[in-house]
Formats: sequence, C-alpha cells, structure tokens
Amino acid sequence: MNLAEMQAALHDEQLDGWLFYDHHERDPLAYRVLAFQPPRMVTRRWYYFIPATGEPRALVHAIEPDMLDALPGAKAKYSSWAQQTGALRELAGGARRVAMQYSPHNNIPYIGLVDAGTIELVRSMGVEVVSSANLVQYFEARWSGSQLETHLEAGRRVDRVLAAAFAHTGDHLRQGRPITEFDVKQFLLEAFGREGLFTDHGPIAAVNANASNPHYEPTAAVHAPIVKGDFLLIDLWAKLAGDSDAVYYDITWTGSAAAVIPEEQARIFRAVTGARDAAIERVQTAVAAGAPIRGFEVDDAARGHLRGLSLDSYFIHRTGHSIGRDVHGAGANMDNLETHDDRLLIPRTCFSIEPGVYLPAFGVRSEVNMYVGAGEAIVTGAVQKELVRLCG
Repeated sequence: MNLAEMQAALHDEQLDGWLFYDHHERDPLAYRVLAFQPPRMVTRRWYYFIPATGEPRALVHAIEPDMLDALPGAKAKYSSWAQQTGALRELAGGARRVAMQYSPHNNIPYIGLVDAGTIELVRSMGVEVVSSANLVQYFEARWSGSQLETHLEAGRRVDRVLAAAFAHTGDHLRQGRPITEFDVKQFLLEAFGREGLFTDHGPIAAVNANASNPHYEPTAAVHAPIVKGDFLLIDLWAKLAGDSDAVYYDITWTGSAAAVIPEEQARIFRAVTGARDAAIERVQTAVAAGAPIRGFEVDDAARGHLRGLSLDSYFIHRTGHSIGRDVHGAGANMDNLETHDDRLLIPRTCFSIEPGVYLPAFGVRSEVNMYVGAGEAIVTGAVQKELVRLCG
C-alpha cells in the first residue's frame, strides 16, 4: 500500500478519505488495494479509514484485535454494536465526503460490494458516501510492466491454441470424422495445459444458433455436432499458470464450414468487425491526442456503427469489459447499454472490444484486447480480418 499515492488520489478526487469495510471477506478489492491478507477467517466487521491527510486509522472487534495489524495506523477496538457505532463515528474523524466500495444504483456491480445497511450506517453520521470506482480503477486495474508481459505472452500462446483448434476442427470435417462443440472445448483445455495456461471457466465453442447465445458453453451432456456448412464461434480466455500476478488475454474468433461462405454470414461478419474497428479507432484517436475518453463513448462508437446498418437491436451486451487478474476486471467497461460507465480510460489499463450481432440462425462476435499506454493505445494480439475457412 502506497499511502502517499493514495492520499494524492484522494486530494485529486476532492475526498476527505477512503473508508474500507469488510465482513467474511466479501470485499476482495479491499484486500487487493490495501495489499494484505487477513491472518484468519474474518468473522467480525472491521473498518479502515485512509484520510486525505494524516495517518490511517483502524477499527477492529475485540475478539479479532490483530486482524489489521499488517496495516499502518492506530487501532481502536469495539465489542458491542453500540460501541461500534460510536467508534466508527470517531474513526471518520469529522470527514464529510468519503469513498466506499459502493456504486449508485449498482451500476458497476464489480464495485458495489459494501452492503446497503453499512452505507446507511455511515450516512447516518452525516457523512456523504460516494463511489470508490475511480480510485479502485487507479489502484487495482492498472498493470505493472511485468503484468503487461504476462498478458502478451498469454496472448501468443492463446493465439496458437486458437489456430490449432480451428485446424483440428477443419481436419475432422474434411476427413469425414465426427466432432462436436464439446470435443473442441476439450481440445482447447488440453492445449491450455500443454501451453502452461490457466482459465477459471470456459472456453466456448458454439455452432449456428448456439453462437447466438453469448454465454453458451457446451458440456458433456449438452452440446451440438459440428458438420459441414456450420458456422463456428470460439471464445477463449486464459492467463499464465502459476503466476499470482498474471493477467488474462480474452478473444473471440469465428469461422465457416461451408464450401462457399454464405453472403449473410459474410455480411454480418463485416458489420461486426466494422463496429470493432470503429471502437478501436475511437480509443486510439483520443489517446493519441491526449483527449479524455470514457467507457460509454467506446460503446457508442461500436453501437453507432451497427445502428447505421440497422443491426444494433441484435447487439445485446456491452462492447467490452476491463481485464486484469480476473478476466472481468475492476476498471472501466466499454458500456452504455447495460450500464452508463463514465469512468475514464486511464494509462496502464486493458479492456476487451467485442461487439456482436446475434441472429436466430447464428451469431458473430469479434473480440480483441486493447491496452492504453503513455500516448498510445494498442491491440495486443492478432485481429481477425476474415472468417476462418474450415473446409476451404
């Protein structure tokens, strides 16, 4: 925990402090931002207040007095609920405006981790509670140089696995050997193991109408065969195994098993990749010019492209999500549909760009990852320009 940097950020946000709270380890962001692990299960509530000026202060339960000993600052204890209320009031120390892991209307669920009752308790003390979303992004979503390297290396390995999966599927189809969505999923997972990659769930291999379900995932019990003429979507995400600081790489490509790619598939692919490229250009132009750009504006760029083609009603999810040690990270999302994400895209953060069009017969999604550096934004892996020909 870099106290000086945190207090500088609090001044920038015009906040009196940042109030952390946890019970039963419900807020993993608190432990990540404060850079400590509890010595044992957290069975009682603790509070930790970082003021914009001065030393941090902690409040812990009397039966867990050492819970925050890894953190700097004076520590007070409480036992009864009445003591807790009084001690919490003292902990805030006259602060009038503090950040907590709270999101108005729960617009950003990744941030809304403090329960409503605790927010009410703090507000009852005359304290204005605002969202810590910007602070969390700054201290949790920014990557180190070594994390960027883990992402790039994971990308090289995942790209190889993806190309092998399409080739493997095409070989089966050309040779007349049966293959299913679940077979492709298992091929991907086995290849991840050989490549030293880890994924927490997935991946997705989906044909035809199944590709129109963005979160479809084949299982041993529920899957479809892949045959000549089918449309195939593969969505896969992974990070380097055995590295607790490694970050994810997350992409989606599509291919056709038709002898001649149908014009409807080609048309929708062009529309989706056009939306993807419009979003990429919007980010790159703003970053190169040093202009502020927010998550919702990137979503607007992709969605606007599809709106111009009368396809926006088939684009049913946000354009992209933050990427970090979790595949869905704590930074800004490219979203003006599911939520209105007005967080700035800041240097050293990464996110996906993944517009999609989901028709009844098939769905197309094209996903890349973008990293914002100092004065430039880059796509960190291969960019699909045409449908993969599985039987060509």
